Amino acid sequence: MLHIVLHEPEIPANTGNIARTCAATGSPLHLIRPLGFDVSEKAVRRAGLDYWHLVDVHVYDDLEDFFRKTGAEDIWLLSSYAPNCYAEVSYNPGCYLMFGKETKGLPQSLLDQHRDRALRLPMRPEARCLNLSSAATAVCYEALRQMGFPNLEQAGVMARNL
Repeated sequence: MLHIVLHEPEIPANTGNIARTCAATGSPLHLIRPLGFDVSEKAVRRAGLDYWHLVDVHVYDDLEDFFRKTGAEDIWLLSSYAPNCYAEVSYNPGCYLMFGKETKGLPQSLLDQHRDRALRLPMRPEARCLNLSSAATAVCYEALRQMGFPNLEQAGVMARNL
């Protein structure tokens, strides 16, 4: 299992796309307040997120609350300013992938505290960053690939055209 953590997400569509990735992979989704949207059952139903029931969602008041309740130690922090490439580390079952808010990323103090666990996706220098949901999906699937895609179907059945 792999945990996806969003620190103060602001854009509902990004969180919805990441939640879909969590639904497809069986990864719990951890949301750290403040949130830029409502995740109540009524709001989710109104938004038409028909996969939300497949997502194990946990909401925390702040970073301190998150660390206190999860005890997360095997955590990787994703930032476009990080010194390490996401594909050059080894992910373990049960690890946490933490992503920051769309406009500011993760707090600098957290990145400084965990510099050896701060990762980035390679990109052109003139590109500011990837979309949050794209980055989360890329890193999630790399981590799961390293773990052998636990509990996931790796092959489908192609329909035969007649």
